[in-house]
Amino acid sequence: MYTLAITVVPSIIILLFFYLSDKFKEPKSTITTVFFLGILICLPAGILNGFMSDNFGDPKNQNDLTHSFLGPAWTEEILKFLVLYTIVLRRKEFNEPMDGIVYGVVVSLGFATYENYDYVFRLAEIWEIDPAQLAIWRSYSAVPMHGLNGCIMGFYFGMYAFSANKKYLILSLIIPFFLHGFYNFFGYPINIMIVLGMLALAIILHSKLKKLQDTKKTEQEKLKI
Repeated sequence: MYTLAITVVPSIIILLFFYLSDKFKEPKSTITTVFFLGILICLPAGILNGFMSDNFGDPKNQNDLTHSFLGPAWTEEILKFLVLYTIVLRRKEFNEPMDGIVYGVVVSLGFATYENYDYVFRLAEIWEIDPAQLAIWRSYSAVPMHGLNGCIMGFYFGMYAFSANKKYLILSLIIPFFLHGFYNFFGYPINIMIVLGMLALAIILHSKLKKLQDTKKTEQEKLKI
């Protein structure tokens, strides 16, 4: 139970922070749907990651540039992006830029929660690593990396949705891709510094939209692209 709690609770805490900080709360049913979509994309992510690793990566060096940027960084971020672009963008409750951050975080943490469970309860045994220690390590590394990348992706995606400026659409995918890639490439302890940098950027971006929300008394419907 202790290991399971360490595996799941960090995602819940991050998700709750962004959900509760939203002045105009998103429907719980939609939050749940997007979270489970994040879980579902773990399947194609695993298939694509395996394919990229087998064909483009160096199995003896998981931190090489090719594996870092053409492996999980690309496949995982583009799958999260596709959930936002093909499903969330069309939801009527997605009606202001802050919603981009909320749903970006939710889909990312849905992915991170299942991925974390797989690492702790399956891969730890294969690698002969203590599951609790792996869960603790990932609670301040991989899990917040995914959640913060979701915030960054969601910010730019929300800006695109309500401005139709394709620059934001490109940034919503490219910035998380590079952050994820560098996180994988450098490894510990530099990747922890990258997570801290992501935290600073996420705070700045979230604060911008939070200030915008604070100027409104009621949630206003905005025309999307």
